[in-house]
Amino acid sequence: MDWLLYASTWYVMLLLIGVIFFPLTRRIFHTLYDQGYGFTKGIGILLLSYSMFVLGTIKVLPFTFFSLLLLLGLAIAFNYFLTRHRTHVKPLPLKTILFEEGLCFVAFFFWAAVRSREPSIHGLEKFMDFGFIQSALRGTYFPTKDMWLAGKTINYYYFGHITGAVLTKLSTIPAYITYNLILAQLFALSVVEVFSLGLSIGYTAFKKSLKFAFVTGALASFLVNLAGNLHAIYAFTTGYGSDKPVPVWTLPAKFIGQEIFNVELVWTKLPLGYWYPDATRFIPFTIHEFPIYSYVVADLHGHVFDIPFVLITITVLYVIFAHLKRSSLIISLKSLSQLFTAFKDDLSVTKGYLGYVIFLSFMMSIHLMTNAFDAPIYLLLSAFVLFVLFGLSTRFFLYIGVLIGGFVLFNLPFSTKFEPFSTGFGVNCLSANLTRTLHNVVQGTFLQNRIVFEGKCQSSVWWMLITLWGFFWFNALFLLAHATIKRFHISRTTVFMLMVCAFSTILILMPEFVYAKDIYPTHFRANTMFKLGYQAFIMMGIASAFTFANFKWHLKDLFSRFYILAFMPLFILVTVYPFFAINSYYGTDQRQLSFDGRSWMLTSYPEYYEIINYLQTHVRGQPTILEAQGDSYTDYNVVSAFTGLPTVAGWWVHQWLWRGDSQVVGRLIPEIEALYESNDFTLTRQLLQKYRIKYVIIGRNERGKYSTLQESKFEALGKAIFRSKSGSGIIFEIPLDSY
Repeated sequence: MDWLLYASTWYVMLLLIGVIFFPLTRRIFHTLYDQGYGFTKGIGILLLSYSMFVLGTIKVLPFTFFSLLLLLGLAIAFNYFLTRHRTHVKPLPLKTILFEEGLCFVAFFFWAAVRSREPSIHGLEKFMDFGFIQSALRGTYFPTKDMWLAGKTINYYYFGHITGAVLTKLSTIPAYITYNLILAQLFALSVVEVFSLGLSIGYTAFKKSLKFAFVTGALASFLVNLAGNLHAIYAFTTGYGSDKPVPVWTLPAKFIGQEIFNVELVWTKLPLGYWYPDATRFIPFTIHEFPIYSYVVADLHGHVFDIPFVLITITVLYVIFAHLKRSSLIISLKSLSQLFTAFKDDLSVTKGYLGYVIFLSFMMSIHLMTNAFDAPIYLLLSAFVLFVLFGLSTRFFLYIGVLIGGFVLFNLPFSTKFEPFSTGFGVNCLSANLTRTLHNVVQGTFLQNRIVFEGKCQSSVWWMLITLWGFFWFNALFLLAHATIKRFHISRTTVFMLMVCAFSTILILMPEFVYAKDIYPTHFRANTMFKLGYQAFIMMGIASAFTFANFKWHLKDLFSRFYILAFMPLFILVTVYPFFAINSYYGTDQRQLSFDGRSWMLTSYPEYYEIINYLQTHVRGQPTILEAQGDSYTDYNVVSAFTGLPTVAGWWVHQWLWRGDSQVVGRLIPEIEALYESNDFTLTRQLLQKYRIKYVIIGRNERGKYSTLQESKFEALGKAIFRSKSGSGIIFEIPLDSY
């Protein structure tokens, strides 16, 4: 029952962090029904990690367990001060808070149990994510060293991985265990945060009805965290091209095939069960993922780490829009064209806007450091909300200035060490004449080197877009119709939800026209569609839950009854995904529960399992190691990933993406080959000195890749400090003082 002990320890730690930071969270979200309790763990993790990151970057405080205890002590003092100096405190809704804590507990242990059925840190990009966390844990200060390019620091948005390292160090649980606990934590935090937001939305919009508030919160939490898209409806068709869809109800719950993910971002499959990635790769050459898929495949990427932080930002925007104004929250509109004038004319000056805008600027910097694409998305959404509230007024420009200025300031510890690897924006599917015209327009401007006209064209078929987004658009259109055709009084909450839907639709359609340029030639708009669509899914999931509750509230209306009848079959279709996806990935057979992310190596690479254990036990700091360099998405560079010790060069395509240069690794490959294969002692010694290599690893990957491996020369240049039980795995230590 070690898994239960680990999970309980982790949850108690999260609970204590939440209790410590509740006074501050309550101050920020005091207008919410639960006074922000659902967000207290997320904000606590965020502020603790950011404080450690900043102080570690400027070399004031080392990244140690005791430093984290010191920061927690300061947080306790500050939050205690807030409780002592606050008047007119509303009583806490204790039953709701207990319910939310119970919901968080159940969600955490549910996903912990799911993940413990297949805890392997193996496949897809788990080596990368785990390597970031391990490298951070080994380091004393920030920025974190790149475990796949010795001598460099990570040039990627990895603040989310820092939060994982912070909690790992604080818990004292090994990282190969906490990797899976972090996944359960992210799921649980997202579940409870969406519920908290949905609860407050429903309570505000439906005349303080707790029944409808709970319906809104529960449905929003499900749609954001567990629902899929309408891809299941594809099973009713004959397919397109050579694809032959099979109804999901005829498939075994457990997938028996093999999953492969190559550098061109293409899944391949064996047709023996439900293939869960189909719903996220439906439009050719694109990616359109959503949270439950991310939880299932269990890669700790930035977009997954950022989900709880994104929900904080959305909630702040909702509070600014719907709660801060003292006057009536109801506006009677004859047409949507009167929206801007109505808000501008009756807006009273309310203290607190500036504080929230500053907090928003802080959140924008967190998004940049965690999942860079999210920063411009929510900067634009924030500007949209502020514009609707204030129009083109002095206050609007003041707040935009504060938003951008704070954003720049708060992310300085990260941005000064980070080199953006996007090479600009590409224009998709333009005619030759229009391309030439736009090219001439940007010539001589600052956009000249940021917008590229490559003649590339990929467009989405309309019925595919409806398959992916039809459920959300169905809800948005009905909400719009209910607010306009029926001419109901429109609450600020309704307007906010319509704004979110409109903004999300723009995000969905944007890759049809422009894309962020990266290294992938065929899938040139895949990342753009992925990052924009991911946020649209989250926002429209919340809006769809509100829409359902809104029509339930007006159920006596014939139009509302029609909506409910149409909603139910669509809702059933989006609920199919989690059942089949979870069972496809994790299986339905009984197996021993474990969080050990290394155990897969015992059968696949036992020598590396022993080598990693030895290095983790006996090596301190981050000396450079030498291991076989391999391609991305392979089992190469497993030692550097699982120890955080930097190797000369790691996954090629990933470094190409992060550095913007394919030769960053390409020029090192011949030297790594020479280190292993050359019988020239002088050359070998020079290369060992050049990269200050202290440990040379020899195992299955090295023996398989370097056919003329010269093992004996390392005996002469250093000494074998470890041999695996089978004798196939060796660690040679090279004395640095001999260079």
